[in-house]
Amino acid sequence: MATSTNTMTAPEATTTEPLLDVRDLKVHFPFVRGHLFNRQRGAVRAVDGVSLQLHAGETLGLVGESGCGKSTLARAILRLVEPTSGEVWYEGKRIDRLSPGAMMSYRARLQMVFQDPFASLNPRMTVGRIIAEPMDIFDLYDRPHRRLEVMRLLDLVGLNPRYLNRYPHEFSGGQRQRIGIARALAVDPQVIVCDEPVSALDVSIQAQIINLLQDLQQQLGLSYIFIAHDLSVVRHIADRVGVMYLGRLVEVAESRSLYENPRHPYTRALLESVPIPDPVLERQRAHHILGGEVPSPEQVYSGCQFADRCPLRESKCDETSPSLEGAPHEVACWYPLDADEPPRE
Repeated sequence: MATSTNTMTAPEATTTEPLLDVRDLKVHFPFVRGHLFNRQRGAVRAVDGVSLQLHAGETLGLVGESGCGKSTLARAILRLVEPTSGEVWYEGKRIDRLSPGAMMSYRARLQMVFQDPFASLNPRMTVGRIIAEPMDIFDLYDRPHRRLEVMRLLDLVGLNPRYLNRYPHEFSGGQRQRIGIARALAVDPQVIVCDEPVSALDVSIQAQIINLLQDLQQQLGLSYIFIAHDLSVVRHIADRVGVMYLGRLVEVAESRSLYENPRHPYTRALLESVPIPDPVLERQRAHHILGGEVPSPEQVYSGCQFADRCPLRESKCDETSPSLEGAPHEVACWYPLDADEPPRE
């Protein structure tokens, strides 16, 4: 069967220079509220100054509550949403201000797997046409070889190559997500953004998709940005994890370090909300429930955005916003937690 002419070999897990470098990225959505004689103008700060790096062969997990800006951040990186400000660098070249024509040369290297496998596939197209469509756009392969490549990709993601003439409604949710992964692989990308790719699937199917993504990463040298609200899923797949709150990163660390020693009180609260299967251990462990409500992203803060809900709050927290620092375990908090320190009541 025909294979891509630029097939990659798996690189080392990390390199000195990042493959993807996001610097102080912001996405603000302006709005007008009220009636004709009393209009209020403002902006929803969906992403409010995020900086992150992704290295070759690495998986960076992004976690946080719904509405914290994870998906908007991913779409802004790929230019599916235009950023308000900030910079996105890919392989040492800035891509956030490229024209649509110039950006096309990078889109083959930066692909996305969407959350809902039922909505992300065109129900009027066969699986073969869905997977071949990116090849059409980027003019890859001649027509006879294109069909062979589609069959190879179906086999690569664990589906029968003879299914290429079937329609999406003939497949289960997990199979549809495999089709979405095959479509993302059709143009031989380096980076795949996985936007909650397993949240709409049954638990048993989730494990299969996660294992598939890991196998593909090993075979093809892929790098992932993996977005999820399920912290146990992210722990299984991510090399590093970033925790988002109200459009900002509040903690970034290697996966093991973050799960065993969370330093931001919000991260610790998220981890304590994950149930333990053993009922005895679940009753014995400490729970520090956050007070208050999640603030609106329309608000402007002079201090820390998390201050109203934080058990460590001091006057300094209301005056100045902390920056993300302390690599390799970065935290945006004036009073970060130590390894064995419980939050103060």
